[in-house]
Amino acid sequence: MLRTLSGRFLVLTIIFVMLAEVLIFVPSIARFREDYLLSRLERAQIASLALLADDMISADLEAELLRNAEVFNVVLRRNELRQLILQSPVPQPIYATYDLRQASAFALIRDAMASLVNRENRVIRVIGNPVREAGLLIEVTMQTGPLRDAMLGYGMRILALSAVISVFTAVLLFLAVQVFLVRPIKGVVRAVQSYAENPEDARRIIMPSAGVTELREAEEALAKMQQDLTGALKQKQRLAQLGEAVAKISHDLRNILTSAQLFGDRIETSTDPSVQRLAPKLVNQITRAVHLTESTLAFGKAEEPPPRLARVALADIVADVLDSERLAIADGQDISLAADVPASMMVRVDAEQMYRVLSNLVRNARQALAQSGSGGEISIAATEAPDAWVIRVADTGPGLPAKARQHLFTPFQGGARKGGSGLGLAISAELVRGHGGQLTLEDSSDAGTVFKITLPISDVSHSV
Repeated sequence: MLRTLSGRFLVLTIIFVMLAEVLIFVPSIARFREDYLLSRLERAQIASLALLADDMISADLEAELLRNAEVFNVVLRRNELRQLILQSPVPQPIYATYDLRQASAFALIRDAMASLVNRENRVIRVIGNPVREAGLLIEVTMQTGPLRDAMLGYGMRILALSAVISVFTAVLLFLAVQVFLVRPIKGVVRAVQSYAENPEDARRIIMPSAGVTELREAEEALAKMQQDLTGALKQKQRLAQLGEAVAKISHDLRNILTSAQLFGDRIETSTDPSVQRLAPKLVNQITRAVHLTESTLAFGKAEEPPPRLARVALADIVADVLDSERLAIADGQDISLAADVPASMMVRVDAEQMYRVLSNLVRNARQALAQSGSGGEISIAATEAPDAWVIRVADTGPGLPAKARQHLFTPFQGGARKGGSGLGLAISAELVRGHGGQLTLEDSSDAGTVFKITLPISDVSHSV
């Protein structure tokens, strides 16, 4: 039971209520002692009135008055005269004197605790003010035994009442915790267990219904997490199915491209100048397509090889990308391509993968400009910093939509144009990460869009 939330609440409530009752008990028992002593003073004053009314009383009547007042002697001071009104033999010397006329709360609590601890039946003197100002003071002598017995009886009644109150309060709190906390928490646990059995079933997503604000917020956060996870699982499933389909298509496409490559090799032997000029580019494009299909097949098997890094001239890769994109610009489209890459700039990359990255970025920019209908310019610029090569692909297009910027490198969510899948940017970012670099969106506004590729110059394998 102590391992449960409600059980711990029950035990803690009992402890705290008992602690509060103990704190109440101390001043209460001190107050009881004070009232007890004041009542003995009042009784002694009433007994003394009989003697004041009739100056002569019998010894038996005097003894009876003292027994009723539970005191040995009564001294009354009136008109500055101290007068022994009633008296009887005192069994032992007076142990202590207590003046109740101006006693502080601390003194009353201290004396009450001392009375409880001390078990001896001693004689004490008590001084107080007479009732209704019938004199300057009244003084009695009495034993502490009856006082201690009365205090113990009163204390036991308080403790018993405290125990009843604490148990009653704890039970109420236990039931309240069960209704308002434990039951909703168990509902959340059942919802999590049900969702874990089949995360792809949207019907198992929790419906927030708790009345407690904190639990409601927890349920809403859990519902959002489950919705995101269900969406991600469905997307992963679609990607897996797509990967399987692409692998099958790539397998057949590779065979087709292999035949086209053989035809291209024959075209290279033609003596036509135009054919000789275009044939190498056609063969290069077919070769890249073959490599791409082979890479796609390897990716479908989760065996995509790491980039084969080598020192290559970046200007040659950029030139191939721009030449290929120029052929794709339709007649009447006012789109220009430019490059600002030093001819002597050698970068350590996989040439085929870097071609794919730049080709994806330039193709996206060209399609965005064509879709806007206003034309513009696409440029590739490269610089060499002390620790990295920096390549920027910029265009003067309309900029990326806000939704595309939020999921820019997420497949099927970061498409920047109608009908786009967002795969190109996701693939490009993955290829750049394989080089130890980073592909980021540097700027996107009405003035255009700039993508930045940062490639490290240092070789990690040789670093200490």
